[in-house]
Amino acid sequence: MNNRFSVGYGLVTGVILGVFLSVSIGVFADRNDGANAALPIEDLRRFTDVYMRIKRNYVTEVDDRELLDNAIKGMLSGLDPHSAYLDEREFRDLQVGTSGEFGGLGIEVGMEDGFIKVIAPIDDTPASRAGIRAGDLIIRLDDTPVKGMTLSDAVNKMRGKRGTDITLTIMRDGVEGPQRITITRDIIRVQSVRSELLEPGFGYVRITNFQARTARDLVRAVEGLQEKGPLKGLVLDLRNNPGGVLNGAVGVSDAFLDGGLIVYTEGRLQESQFRYTASPGDVAGGVPMVVLVNEGSASASEIVAGALQDHRRAVIMGSPTFGKGSVQTILPLAQDTAIKLTTARYFTPDGRSIQAEGIQPDIRIEPLTVTRADDNGPTVNEASLQRHLDGDNNDTNRNGVDRDDKEREPLAQRDYGLYEALNLLKGLAIMGSRL
Repeated sequence: MNNRFSVGYGLVTGVILGVFLSVSIGVFADRNDGANAALPIEDLRRFTDVYMRIKRNYVTEVDDRELLDNAIKGMLSGLDPHSAYLDEREFRDLQVGTSGEFGGLGIEVGMEDGFIKVIAPIDDTPASRAGIRAGDLIIRLDDTPVKGMTLSDAVNKMRGKRGTDITLTIMRDGVEGPQRITITRDIIRVQSVRSELLEPGFGYVRITNFQARTARDLVRAVEGLQEKGPLKGLVLDLRNNPGGVLNGAVGVSDAFLDGGLIVYTEGRLQESQFRYTASPGDVAGGVPMVVLVNEGSASASEIVAGALQDHRRAVIMGSPTFGKGSVQTILPLAQDTAIKLTTARYFTPDGRSIQAEGIQPDIRIEPLTVTRADDNGPTVNEASLQRHLDGDNNDTNRNGVDRDDKEREPLAQRDYGLYEALNLLKGLAIMGSRL
């Protein structure tokens, strides 16, 4: 594995409920670029005029710091959905959040048209168990309308002690009218990587989010699958993965690539421009791969999917991804505060922008649920006829494929996308063996 990536580049994929935010905190050196640029004197006078009118005429007395904090928040929130001012508590929570354990509901959220939009629920958390989906719009928190709240205020309201309840009122595409979902808060412990064998020779690795240790855990997971027998194919599941630390995404991509560019960033400042390349070595040994994505796959997930797609290393299957392709850098300020500022955009190795575009899958799979067809009685084939001739080949499983549908049908019912990915890998393995 390539261990040369240094920590220090800020990547925030949104706000995860609780105190968990997957970031690397980076600080750009103080620069004098633009320090001698002319200040907008007339605009500053207008700002001062507004400030003094509020101080004199507002219905109640307003603290100077509260006014200035609100002004700073407005400056940043007006730029894009991801830039923000972090007060002392928010900055502290951000730093603590890199531990991968937090209290809350287990969803990552952003702002859209004044409402809270769910980017993705995290696996095996109260939110995912309650049925919260990527794309849901939260319009009320208990009895409080979300409209008019800042993202930070909404997140703080959704936080709370373990075992306490909160009711989310959501709007969902395809569902008429609002839905009310009550969720019990809990301590969220995120296991970044889990794996299993779907069938002999076909492995499955799920990454729920990208942490500093994710690449290392991924390599161990793949090696553990290989210890059970040679792999013929591998599914990498990035569905509803909201992203995380940049180095985690780079490391995971590097694990499957023998070389070449993984991702690069472009911004106004030289310090925000980076290029990440892969080192020799493919942990999966070059076996066919399918990467599963959906609208909840964001940021770091899109970096991995884009890199593997551009290098023709994997088939991307699912639905178009979220399209969060911007870099946020954490810039500490005085008094233990900071700003989270968008400083660059991500681009895939072929120069495709992820921002607002997302990754388009090679094979599109709709989020379907299938059920077993009605049993119309036993089927009739040659072997069921009386006095049928025996075949010359006693090996009834000549192609090495399990013909017992009992193992496959439950997977199709449980996870149709994964079922299709497994079928594609089987086809690739069969064709590869015949070449």
